[in-house]
Amino acid sequence: MLEDFLNAKPLFYDEIDYTRMPRVYERIQKSFKLPKVIHIVGTNGKGTTGRFLATALYKLGFNTAHYTSPHIITFNERIWLNGKNVSMENLEQTHETLLKILTKEEAQSLSYFEYTTLLAMLFFSNRSDFIVLEAGLGGEHDATAVFANDLTLVTPIDRDHEAFLGDDIETIAQTKLNAIQKKVIIAKQKHSSVYDILQTIVNEKKIEAYTLDSLLQQSDYKKIETIAKHECLAPYLIDNLSLAIAALRSFDIAYSCSSFYDAKLFGRLTYLSENIIVDVGHNVLAAQSIVASLPNKHYILIYNSYKDKNYKAILTILKPIIKSVELIDVYNNRIAESSYLQNCLDELGIEWKRFQKIQEEESYLVFGSFSVVEAFLRSYHG
Repeated sequence: MLEDFLNAKPLFYDEIDYTRMPRVYERIQKSFKLPKVIHIVGTNGKGTTGRFLATALYKLGFNTAHYTSPHIITFNERIWLNGKNVSMENLEQTHETLLKILTKEEAQSLSYFEYTTLLAMLFFSNRSDFIVLEAGLGGEHDATAVFANDLTLVTPIDRDHEAFLGDDIETIAQTKLNAIQKKVIIAKQKHSSVYDILQTIVNEKKIEAYTLDSLLQQSDYKKIETIAKHECLAPYLIDNLSLAIAALRSFDIAYSCSSFYDAKLFGRLTYLSENIIVDVGHNVLAAQSIVASLPNKHYILIYNSYKDKNYKAILTILKPIIKSVELIDVYNNRIAESSYLQNCLDELGIEWKRFQKIQEEESYLVFGSFSVVEAFLRSYHG
């Protein structure tokens, strides 16, 4: 069984062998017949940018695949083709095929994410005209970077996963931008140094580089406004939509507003009900986007955090829209010590208690990571 096979692998590693995935893929790449690949790197917005783009391409008549991560409830949320998640039955069959291609040692040594990436790409082989391929936490060393691509999209870059990517913006940006191969479109960036690093890479590699403004026309901005109004998009989702449209422009693909309707990815400022919003964001940039998207209202924050996140900075940013915090139990070895979170909340003067149940008269924001949203959904749906 695929899930049993994957569950035997650790989800997280203290150290990563960056040579393993390139080495394995080089040996087996003849088994993959890949179409145009659009690689998405950055810190925030990769998933929604990819889903906007994949949905539009599919609606415009292309067989389109989208690989995203992680999943919230079910594994096959990661592997999407032509408007729906691929069935577990199909993935089981691909798993059996992949095990025949790999040696036993390779199959066992590959990480959860590396194996899942190969599984998705093998399934997409010969089935798609475009693959929208979302990087995991990295860039040049990410498992997704081994595949030849036609375009790289760069979403906003900020501090995150510092233990693996570096502890300053310049190092993080260098790692992510080094994944660019042929052509790149960069979204609006918070840090000017990201543009400087990109320019150096462009000069060294002779890469085609575009900003949004260099590709989008006045007619595109009018369509973006129409789509945003129709879909009630938060400001950061409008930015991601703009990047997806720029990608279509780079391929000279015409589109209509309806190409992007119903393209939102679950867990990104998703309303479960009138009084419950869930968002899988878990870093400073995500918190800033949340506050910009939810002004003039206060929420009970259902929260927990990974220990490697700057949760004090995140809670400080969220404080203006927080009425109080309810800490939800998440059973994961990456989760911060509860006492540390509690002390942080006390220092910030934010009232808190343990989460028990939803009160219909209150408004809630569930935020803190995929794991937090998953824990809440399991409780909420019983």
